[in-house]
Amino acid sequence: MMNIHNLSISFQGEYLFEDITFKLGNGDRIGLIGKNGAGKSTMLKILSKEMEPDTGQIAADKELKIGFLKQDIDFVLGRTVLEEAYQAFTEIKELEAKMDGINTQLAERTDYESEGYNQLMIDINEIQHQYEILGGYNYQGDTEKILQGLGFKRPDFDKLTDTFSGGWRMRIELAKLLLQNNDILLLDEPTNHLDIESIIWLEGFLKNYPGAVVIVSHDKMFLDNVTNRTIEISLGRIYDYPKPYTKYLVLREELRTQQLASQKNQQKQIEQTEKLIEKFRAKASKATMAQSLIKKLDKIDRIEVDEDDNSVMTLNFPVSITPGKVVVETEGVSKNYGDNQVLKNINLLVERDSKTAFVGQNGQGKSTLAKIIVGDIKYDGHLKLGHNVQIGYFAQNQAEYLNGSKTVLDTMIDAANETNRSKVRDILGSFLFRGDEVEKYVRVLSGGERNRLALAKLMLQPFNVLIMDEPTNHLDIKSKNVLKEALKRFEGTLILVSHDRDFLQGLTNLVYEFKDHKIKEYLGDIDYYLGQRKVENLREVEKRTVVKDVPKEKEKKHQSYEDQKKLKSLNNRLSNVEAQINQLERDIKAIDLELEINYEAVTSKPNFFDDYQKKKTDLQDLMEKWEVVQFEIDGLGN
Repeated sequence: MMNIHNLSISFQGEYLFEDITFKLGNGDRIGLIGKNGAGKSTMLKILSKEMEPDTGQIAADKELKIGFLKQDIDFVLGRTVLEEAYQAFTEIKELEAKMDGINTQLAERTDYESEGYNQLMIDINEIQHQYEILGGYNYQGDTEKILQGLGFKRPDFDKLTDTFSGGWRMRIELAKLLLQNNDILLLDEPTNHLDIESIIWLEGFLKNYPGAVVIVSHDKMFLDNVTNRTIEISLGRIYDYPKPYTKYLVLREELRTQQLASQKNQQKQIEQTEKLIEKFRAKASKATMAQSLIKKLDKIDRIEVDEDDNSVMTLNFPVSITPGKVVVETEGVSKNYGDNQVLKNINLLVERDSKTAFVGQNGQGKSTLAKIIVGDIKYDGHLKLGHNVQIGYFAQNQAEYLNGSKTVLDTMIDAANETNRSKVRDILGSFLFRGDEVEKYVRVLSGGERNRLALAKLMLQPFNVLIMDEPTNHLDIKSKNVLKEALKRFEGTLILVSHDRDFLQGLTNLVYEFKDHKIKEYLGDIDYYLGQRKVENLREVEKRTVVKDVPKEKEKKHQSYEDQKKLKSLNNRLSNVEAQINQLERDIKAIDLELEINYEAVTSKPNFFDDYQKKKTDLQDLMEKWEVVQFEIDGLGN
């Protein structure tokens, strides 16, 4: 599908990576990993042909279609969610315009017997066939299905894209890519703005994707669930293994251990040979033997041990001054966004030195309450900050507030004051911005480097209460661990909004779950909370369909025997319909593939178009049947 040979690229005289070679094939789902700034996003830009390498070649089929989800996207204003998503279907939209034009002419003209009118009839027939082959009669339904899978509701479809946050606009862009039937998908941090339900849906979609997928992500669970191959960029080289992330780490460590053992044995042999050379050199009768040993030594292929890039940022959060015992107190706090009620009558008391986690499904008000506490948004009710409270706030999109036209150094100097301006370079150095790197413009930084800079900027202000909203977005795994250790050492009051169980473990001693406009307190750490909720991880908590207050066993007792029997029958019918739908979809997809390869041969078969259309009609009938059965099941369930 795509061959990458001896690829190199450098910035300011230093190689980001050099002489890299690998292949992409159908079914490859690659996790592209490495520390922030290692070159992951640059590699995606080169593969998408958005950037040219310094040296090397990329060989690929001319007709190869590549979809690229970038971290930064631009939208045309004035389009609805559906209109923007439909931009994925360029060819179909062009054919629609042609059909509209021809149909207008056919309606206006009256020269029915003329050659020109006859030609229009031929043209419209050919265009309609092409339109059908490209999926023109299905693309609207496919679009709605994928948008719903990514968390949009039907009322959202007709809203303008500029009324949505950057995270939701990213979902629209992802939907467009998934609709385009690309041969290769390049995804840069696709899960950063997705809730758990959408991540699980995306995992299922990518597992069944027939082409190649290259994913840059720092979400270990996502990589383990989706990928079947890992490529790590480290110190200008790549390490390529046919295993998902966690298994790759084990293999990589085993290889390094073997290399170290082999290198140690080889070094012993070399030392013994060198001793013999020195011994024989002193005797004229043994000079020939000494020369022979020297030649043998020169021919030895020295074993090298793979280097590890262990450079990590140094991070400590000093407490400014000691605040009063009560840090934050709210009474009857509520927040609406238009008709959307997010929080209702929230009463919260945060005490000095407490470590609190805000958890729950996206859209339940975690970030909203954090913004209310720091004074970013208006609200109803009462909120009081305690004596001497100084809040440090790291927003979910903190890196977006950085000015791209400034350098790293200027960003820090402009944010500093007289007392800490002299420490700016030291702070940057501890966040891995050293030497000439401080002269880089913010716009050329990777997502992880921007997050590191935003964290460094946070260090310039005094605080004794730290509120962090999804601080691990874009951070590589080593940086996540450094941040976690720094937060463990932080002696002030901490509020963390996160859906990352690994990150939260050992950090907090109090959990607030956000659900149905309310909050519920759990007096323990994240593991205690999950134990109380009887689930293994935050994914299960955040699924929209899982959390129910009444256990399933008790629900069944309220149903009559007849209802339970009917429900079982309906579920069997639903499974049967789903199996038929899956089979028909596979059949239609196979025909579409044949049509792309050899259109004339396939369409020349007797009754081809009738059979093809019947399959599509049958599929539509089954989809409607599925909705009816599902509606009955929902009715019985309620």
